[in-house]
Amino acid sequence: MRKPDQDILRKLETMKDEAFLGGGEKRIDAQHSKGKLTARERILLLLDDDSFEEFDLLMTGRSDQSMGLGEYPGDGVITGHGTIAGREVFVFSQDFTIMGGALGDAHSKKICKVMDHAVRVGAPIIGLNDSGGARIQEGVESLGAYGEIFHRNVRASGVVPQISCIMGPCAGGAVYSPAITDFTFMVENTSYMFVTGPNVVKTVTHQDITSEDLGGATVHSKKSGVTHFAFANDIVCLREVRRLMKYLPSNNREPAPLLDLKDPADRTDPALDYLVPANPNQTYDMKILIESILDGSEFMEVHANFAKNIIVGFGRLGGQTIGLIANQPAVLAGVLDVQSSEKAARFVRFCDTFNIPIVCLVDVPGFLPGPEQEHGGIIRHGAKLLYAFSEATVPRITVIIRKAYGGAYVVMNSKHIGSDICLAWPTAEIAVLGPKGAAEIIFRKEIKEADNPDEVLTQKTEEYREMYANPFMAAKRGFIDDVIKPSETRHRIIRSLQVLENKKERKPKRKHGNIPL
Repeated sequence: MRKPDQDILRKLETMKDEAFLGGGEKRIDAQHSKGKLTARERILLLLDDDSFEEFDLLMTGRSDQSMGLGEYPGDGVITGHGTIAGREVFVFSQDFTIMGGALGDAHSKKICKVMDHAVRVGAPIIGLNDSGGARIQEGVESLGAYGEIFHRNVRASGVVPQISCIMGPCAGGAVYSPAITDFTFMVENTSYMFVTGPNVVKTVTHQDITSEDLGGATVHSKKSGVTHFAFANDIVCLREVRRLMKYLPSNNREPAPLLDLKDPADRTDPALDYLVPANPNQTYDMKILIESILDGSEFMEVHANFAKNIIVGFGRLGGQTIGLIANQPAVLAGVLDVQSSEKAARFVRFCDTFNIPIVCLVDVPGFLPGPEQEHGGIIRHGAKLLYAFSEATVPRITVIIRKAYGGAYVVMNSKHIGSDICLAWPTAEIAVLGPKGAAEIIFRKEIKEADNPDEVLTQKTEEYREMYANPFMAAKRGFIDDVIKPSETRHRIIRSLQVLENKKERKPKRKHGNIPL
């Protein structure tokens, strides 16, 4: 006769086997047929081999047969902790094979538990979202369950990195948790996010639209900016999450991990001396400079498809993670507009929150003019970037490559708003206006009265360019710390980072500032 303890062990094994099976083979096959991995497969791909430790495998929500609500072990979400490159992370993965991953009270409690653990131990939290939304059968309890998660997202913000992966549907109230987190990943053609779905849109506006066109990965990575990264499938998406984690600290009290790529700090690149065209109206690709100066030419761009006139992302200099912000003259001449200002401001604040030094490469002719921008709130959005840079206390280094005109010069991490070290290339043009615009205003009367106005304008433009559109006037006033050879940019930034390594800056005592949201 079997001993009682053996019966208990056998029962436990059976219960766990049922839980591991999720919604059953038929629903798992349906998940695979859509090109999607299961919740458990995703966790195993995300984390280091054999590192996952699961919580609440046997936890169940309430059963209500009259409402068609069954009792499922795990309640539609897998939670626990494991490691990525040997560093601890907490994770939850919604299981679409169980009630469509719908969120109820027990489901929420499991997620909240790992979020609380993450904050207590100082480890990142990664959410893999694949859910049909609130569990209707639980009524207001399911809405309250979402609120519990949102509240924890806010409390964890700036304490530990929070990453959301949208790997299936994410609709209604469910979208607000990813929106609060630091970085959002989406999978093309299988994931979507929206507050109100196509059926509601059709009812209210009589417009036919698909889920993909309303809130797919392409829409949110290019148009709305809701998602920071969009990838072809689950596997690539999870691989890139692992890559991002290598740049980030575990919490706001620790430095980002160092990684020596064996790239000499004093390496120069003579090609940079010829990067900026002689013609100030001719464009070039800022990414050439970025890849030249970073360790191993490795750069992880954030929001790559959104507001392309500004570039933000992570790289390394001397083995140290840096956050890089750069105007892109190849797109809209590198001007600042509503979207680029907001994109950069959000990134600056993330870097400052998690002690990541900021390097800013400047080539900005100004703010984009026009009624569309003014009516869209360019003043308010531009002020967000100004506020973010001014508030940041991490090491801040600026290199002015070419144009730095007007208010945009000030906003782009200038010495006047607290940049620690400001360098400039000899090609830098620092002025209130571009030479032609300045000449048109200063010499308006002389040009108007001339027999050949175009010739006089050209002459005065060159005079202004010679006198003001260069870095030397700013250097004389101490607004530029040094004018450097372009080929030496990498070495000079790394030395500056080393000097600023132990920077300490005290903020005035206050609860928090009031950023112009």
